[in-house]
Amino acid sequence: MSSDPKVADLAPSASELTPYDEQHAVTYMRLLDAEADHADWREVARIVLGIDPALESDRARRAFDSHLARAKWAAHHGYRDLLRRGRPKSEE
Repeated sequence: MSSDPKVADLAPSASELTPYDEQHAVTYMRLLDAEADHADWREVARIVLGIDPALESDRARRAFDSHLARAKWAAHHGYRDLLRRGRPKSEE
């Protein structure tokens, strides 16, 4: 059984980080790594998102595209939300 959080059909599109984004930070990093390695989107959807494109091609593609776009947004813009919040007290 996987400890990865369940992936929604579409990633959030809010202008700030959401709890979903925070829960899926590792998923986003894996997607960005896969893109940098030029991995096939179908393999990434199956392995990282847990959606089999052979069984659910449209759903897999939508989920892949939206989560990769959100990962890129988080890498370029969303981190600012984390900087504004500061370090959690448990890490001080």
